[in-house]
Amino acid sequence: MTPKKVNINNPLQTRDDVQHLLKELLAAVSPYTEEGKSGISLGNSTTHYGKEIAKMEALSRMLWGIFPLLAGGGECEDLPFYLNAIRFGTDPQHPQYWGKIRDFDQRCVEMAAFGVGLTLLNKQLLQHFSAQEQQNLADWLNQGRDATIPNNNWNFFPVMVQMGFKVSGLPWDQEAVAARFALMEEYYLGDGWYSDGPGRPRDYYISMAFHYYGLLYAQNMADVDAPRAAMLRERAQRFAQDFITMFSAGGAAVPFGRSLAYRFAEAAFWSAAAYSKLEVFSPGIIKGLILRHLRHWLKEPIFDRDGVLSIGYHTPNLVMAEDYNAPGSPYWACKLFLVLALPPDDAFWQAEEAPLPALPAAYCIPHASQILTRDAEGQHVVMLTSGQLELNNFVNTEAKYTKFAYSSQFGFTLDRGRYGLNHAGCDSMLMFSESDGYFRGRRDCEETRITGEMIYSRWLPWHDVAVRTWLIPCGDWHLRVHHIENQRPLETAEGGFAVMQEPSTQTQLSAEKRGVTITARNGVSRIVALEESEPREASAVITPPNSSIMFAETAAIPVLKSSLPAGSHWLICAVCASATRDINALAGPEVSRQGQQLRWQYQGNSGHITLV
Repeated sequence: MTPKKVNINNPLQTRDDVQHLLKELLAAVSPYTEEGKSGISLGNSTTHYGKEIAKMEALSRMLWGIFPLLAGGGECEDLPFYLNAIRFGTDPQHPQYWGKIRDFDQRCVEMAAFGVGLTLLNKQLLQHFSAQEQQNLADWLNQGRDATIPNNNWNFFPVMVQMGFKVSGLPWDQEAVAARFALMEEYYLGDGWYSDGPGRPRDYYISMAFHYYGLLYAQNMADVDAPRAAMLRERAQRFAQDFITMFSAGGAAVPFGRSLAYRFAEAAFWSAAAYSKLEVFSPGIIKGLILRHLRHWLKEPIFDRDGVLSIGYHTPNLVMAEDYNAPGSPYWACKLFLVLALPPDDAFWQAEEAPLPALPAAYCIPHASQILTRDAEGQHVVMLTSGQLELNNFVNTEAKYTKFAYSSQFGFTLDRGRYGLNHAGCDSMLMFSESDGYFRGRRDCEETRITGEMIYSRWLPWHDVAVRTWLIPCGDWHLRVHHIENQRPLETAEGGFAVMQEPSTQTQLSAEKRGVTITARNGVSRIVALEESEPREASAVITPPNSSIMFAETAAIPVLKSSLPAGSHWLICAVCASATRDINALAGPEVSRQGQQLRWQYQGNSGHITLV
């Protein structure tokens, strides 16, 4: 069978356009479906849970799109294959049985899709199965009810299954649902924010998991759990006010944290908001968010040559993959297609696509320790952040969580090796070295503090080296202020945002070599040293290819370098980048520091903070 490519020129304006995109995504996978199998093999890379479970995962993740498609009256060409796969996979007597689960089993994750399918299709899904097959399905799914699983967003997976049982008329366990919600209540932070487990990050799992599942529950379980349904809606409404600031006017979201290979699941929350009739923004605004986000992704080379979604972000990139990213894992992106369950006459599909509402130039999210900034056109969104770290230490966790800034246009780079600054992922980081070629930057923070004007962190690259950092939004720029107390001589390197390194890329040093501007095909990036007592030299660092999550080419990073003797030091710089604006004509902020007082001026505006 010849693979079918996805039409990247799909205008994505109507329900039919979105439905057509999903069908093309599924059609690209069709050549890999085998009659008699209960999984789909999409590649030869693997995960910590092995290739067999990965095949089951690939199949189940397609269902996140197929079930809404069917619920909305659409047709799935390969539906007989998927129904048979479910029959075989849940039949203990069949060679393709998915098997009994173990503790912390990936199959518990994949069960959620079946719970959502039973919910969206009501009794229609069960009608495809005999009484014995229905019992097999229920028995297999019920393994997750009391399973030992990570104490994080995974608690929602058995909730989704029990929800599906209740809506479709199967026996369900209300006490098991209450127990899972009780666990998750322990990491509710307030104002609509959760952490992804006790002391865990506040990343896209809060939107594409907690609130996504929460809104599905609120919409379908209010008749038996009205107080919780109302509470989940209220929390999602509050969260939405913050979450919208992470999207640019053109549809891009700020890449941050793990599981970015799920791509347009970044916007899945908005599909759940539309599906659940969440009273937050108008249908037109939510529709615009979703459609622009999809258009943004179709502009990027996210498909392999056979039309299958690759592991990566803007490009295929196994360097960024977590140890749970199998070849079929990226199809959690299909969670965004929940809106296809809505009928054509729904207010969402009838609404005219609307732009983002007016959003502030700088927006503080205390529970996430983030400040989101946007340029005047809203096309470039930058997240300043401190204090988050993934305790599981997945690959490149520092790059994904602990940099000073993340950009909707420039993303971030990954660590590519232990030796050499060019391998160290030094963009939006202050790196230290003992002059031996090995660099380390910020990982965990001893202390963090956030206000509307700044984010403060204290961190220790070594036990006897203490760094205090203030990140301050300043119009098109952001300021970084560091106070360093080091007991040994150190080399430092501080990077701005990474751009493409090509023959046409130009690097320009300022007259005093205190700043550097790199002009590339995909934008302009600048960093300028502002301290007076600690002169730093400007230069550029070139990374290996596939270092950036945004492009495959080598990356160029503007960098400030210095040598610090043992003692106490202040380092101050301003950072700016844009893919569309001429920052070469953009004057930087003026900064002065007297003791603990830092003052700055920029385009007629001024501000100050006390550095304590």
